[in-house]
Amino acid sequence: MRRPMVAGNWKMHGTRASVAELIKGLGNLALPSGVDVAVFPSFLHINQVIDGLEGKSIKVGAQNAAVESKQGALTGEVAPSQLAEEGCSLVLVGHSERRQIIGENDETLIRKFAAAQACGLIPVLCIGETLEQREAGKTLEVVGHQLGSIIEKLGVGVFAKAVIAYEPVWAIGTGLTASPQQAQDVHAAIRAQLAAENSEVAQGVRLLYGGSVKAANAVELFGMPDIDGGLIGGASLNADEFGAICRAAGN
Repeated sequence: MRRPMVAGNWKMHGTRASVAELIKGLGNLALPSGVDVAVFPSFLHINQVIDGLEGKSIKVGAQNAAVESKQGALTGEVAPSQLAEEGCSLVLVGHSERRQIIGENDETLIRKFAAAQACGLIPVLCIGETLEQREAGKTLEVVGHQLGSIIEKLGVGVFAKAVIAYEPVWAIGTGLTASPQQAQDVHAAIRAQLAAENSEVAQGVRLLYGGSVKAANAVELFGMPDIDGGLIGGASLNADEFGAICRAAGN
């Protein structure tokens, strides 16, 4: 039985004051014991969040990490080893905003995924299609390629210590959400692609859905057989809303 997970991606949001308020709200939540909960603050606020959530059952991750695992001459980047030392346990890899706006390609993401695992971090691999690609009927082709690039270079076994988040790009921050059945269909295809390589890995890996998840639609989404929780954007900036989504995952 896969343990559900709900992760909050705070993106480029937060001041010391607003983060302190959010930490306070998260600390007051009654979270379900059967759900792994994590938050991904900006680099600037990782220490503040780790300190503020000490003693709470909420993991802290980073939104990005360098292609090199150890410290070195790479101006402006943060090494996975540095993140691990600070107390991070997870890192996002391949979020659509980094693929599309920053221009990160398959080769870069393969290196980031491997560097994160080399330092004991759990990569959360984000994959998903644009609206144009969905309308052209290319959803499974696009998602399959994004997943396949990691499998081809690193082997399917790496997903025994990773999480996959399916985030249709057209549903991120737009208010649009894939229907539970649309999301399930893609999640099932992802699991089948992994199973073709290794059925044990496929059954064990957690597949999260991301894309305008709210308390109002979380129960139905998380009720699907291959959806093991969510990667939450805007709703994770509201402690009460985030808590309600976590409880939905625990039902």
